[in-house]
Amino acid sequence: MKILSIDTSCDETSVAITEGRKTVANVIYSQILLHKKWGGVVPSIAKRAHEERIDYVINEAINKSETRNPKSKINSNFKNSKIVSNSDICSSNFDYIAVTQGPGLAVALEVGISKAKELAQKFKKKIIAVNHMEGHIYSSFVQNNQGRPEVNFSFPYLALLVSGGHTELVIFRNHLSYEVIGETIDDAAGEALDKAAKMLGLGYPGGPILERLATEAKNSDEYGFPRPMLKSNDVNFSFSGLKTSFYYFLLKMQDEEKRKKIKELASSFQEAVFETLIKKTEKAIQKTKINNLVTGGGVIANLYLRKKLRSLVKKYDGHILFPPFKYLTGDNAVMIGLAAYYKAQKGIFVRDIQKLDRMPRLKLSG
Repeated sequence: MKILSIDTSCDETSVAITEGRKTVANVIYSQILLHKKWGGVVPSIAKRAHEERIDYVINEAINKSETRNPKSKINSNFKNSKIVSNSDICSSNFDYIAVTQGPGLAVALEVGISKAKELAQKFKKKIIAVNHMEGHIYSSFVQNNQGRPEVNFSFPYLALLVSGGHTELVIFRNHLSYEVIGETIDDAAGEALDKAAKMLGLGYPGGPILERLATEAKNSDEYGFPRPMLKSNDVNFSFSGLKTSFYYFLLKMQDEEKRKKIKELASSFQEAVFETLIKKTEKAIQKTKINNLVTGGGVIANLYLRKKLRSLVKKYDGHILFPPFKYLTGDNAVMIGLAAYYKAQKGIFVRDIQKLDRMPRLKLSG
């Protein structure tokens, strides 16, 4: 079973062709350079960039699948690429089309869904609608074209999803079976990291910059910023108060002091976010008695966070899985194709493609 999948949930146009859990082809067009000067994603720019490049990205994925060249092509501008139209897109030996329905940026999701409908009608294929967050859950089980890594499912899992827009703890009981037991009530962890970096004048995206500075500061915690909601009995998250505390703390500092202590500030803020994630995850392990974890989302790329999570799971004699390839922590269509594979096995298809619509606030359920 081959699936052509599309993800345009935010600022990356991604198309992949998967066969079961194997990656046959994967192409990602990143918009980071387009949004960087604005300090965050600009919806109108994101939509236009998706519209301008999606046909080219689809054709590249099809060409790679036919030449059996699965290497991910990640490019931030595609300046020299040939613009193609839908009429130029060639047929390929794929069985179904998968697309991210939500959650995500509404105008961006619309581009991917519209294209999926066009292709479904042109090639007479069924569509599989996928929740972006279930894609992140399945990202830890993606394989390359050689079927590696060979990781078997061992249900149940506790899934920790940490991205720019979402922070969630989910019980992953079996294929397509999810129970959200904790989520952010305001800012997500990735969003908080990006905003803190912006306050420090470090640019976008902020998470990787904070990670580098924190590493140089030896991940110290000189300032001890608040750890939100750790005293509550639930496993929900809140990072808005931490962000506000950081903002007012910076207001009291002289510019020269901020410049001198920027590494320590970055490190302390990151430590506050990560300790909150670890403590809440530990509480979830204690509540659910599940000690096998899977992870997903952009913040999971942080090596220091991975180290802390490994230590936590070891404490409970469990195991933890991370996305096996770095690109899988970001937005990508490969993980969408993998989730779609298990939906196809159960015959879960879009019944009326004309009624398929974007759902920017789509919740994870199953």
